[in-house]
Amino acid sequence: MSPMVIIALAFAFGYLLGSIPFGLLITKAAGGPDVRSIGSGNIGATNVLRTGRKGLAAATLLCDAFKGTIAVLIAAYFAGHTAALVAGLGAFLGHLFPVWLKFKGGKGVATYIGLLIGLAWPAALIFIGIWLLVAWLSRYSSLAALIASALTPIGLLGLGEPNVAALFFLLTILLWIMHRANIYRLLNGSEGKIGAKN
Repeated sequence: MSPMVIIALAFAFGYLLGSIPFGLLITKAAGGPDVRSIGSGNIGATNVLRTGRKGLAAATLLCDAFKGTIAVLIAAYFAGHTAALVAGLGAFLGHLFPVWLKFKGGKGVATYIGLLIGLAWPAALIFIGIWLLVAWLSRYSSLAALIASALTPIGLLGLGEPNVAALFFLLTILLWIMHRANIYRLLNGSEGKIGAKN
């Protein structure tokens, strides 16, 4: 099998795995509302939390993270590191733009962390540590994700992972684009804080 075919298969595998809309599936299976009809309309864990069911939000967070982890680990096992990076990109794009939901998916934070776990787990710990610190100081989940993601490629370079850093530089740009409404609200002071009633 040619390298280009392997890369294409790795991307397709990652995309299909990443495109599984766990937030929507989990809330529906639990008898909850269509998560797209509440809050931000997003399918991620933060919006699932707006259903008032923390367990469903936690399950969504874990599933959205580990679909990224599984994608890169399987690709690495069968086809090597480059295929894992490509599968990771596919999984992230699948989560952001799932074909099953007319390409309207989540914002990518959980899947971003899951990919870090699979490709460079020490960087995942750094991300989570920065997120927790910024969230504790600011009470803004979005700001914590933005700052943690901005520092992640730098941290990966410090860990001696230039190829992974290059991938996460691209993923960080995409994550920031998906958070553009949050950035606008942060700048004008209207972003909701953690624990605040919506």
